[in-house]
Amino acid sequence: MTLGVRAVQKEKTRRAIIQAAFRQLSAEKNFSNLSLREVAREAGIAPTSFYRHFKGLEELGLTLVDEAGLLLRQLMRQARQRIATQGSIITTSVETFMEFLDTNEGAFRILLQAKSGTSCQFRAAVTREIEHFIAELADYIAKAQACSHEFALIESDAMVKLVFNAGAEAIDLSQAQKKNISGRLILQLRIIVSGARVQKQSAH
Repeated sequence: MTLGVRAVQKEKTRRAIIQAAFRQLSAEKNFSNLSLREVAREAGIAPTSFYRHFKGLEELGLTLVDEAGLLLRQLMRQARQRIATQGSIITTSVETFMEFLDTNEGAFRILLQAKSGTSCQFRAAVTREIEHFIAELADYIAKAQACSHEFALIESDAMVKLVFNAGAEAIDLSQAQKKNISGRLILQLRIIVSGARVQKQSAH
């Protein structure tokens, strides 16, 4: 087996472990309850093979947080790029986020579980991911609304934390209940944007 083929196979197995861990997470099962043996079985590998890719479950957990944050940021970037043809930034972003909850449940669960968990490393990792979201949205707001980056950061901080909390509330609910939360969230975000607009005008 050539080095290139071996590297591809190794990355494929690593991805299988990550996806297996995401699938294991549910309302009933936290990351702290996962066993290495369960993850290995789900990934279709021997438990001993796990250690060729991760030092242990903690390293895997931190990787899951990074992967979940990156995936969600990529989806939200795509949502912002679609605005030119599909209208409201807020509606499109909320719809994209709710689709993420449905199609990547394990990814959002690791963010929730790590944020409220006992591990300082996990909590710090989620805080970093949320800060990345806030910074990216602030860049977008500063350009779109022609305001200072400092002001955009305050507006972005309120919006991202509101969306994250709505996701925590919605994840275990029915589609009808999620739709109600989406409607409420869209209105709340519009209130933040309207208030920010008024605040900017009064500052001039």
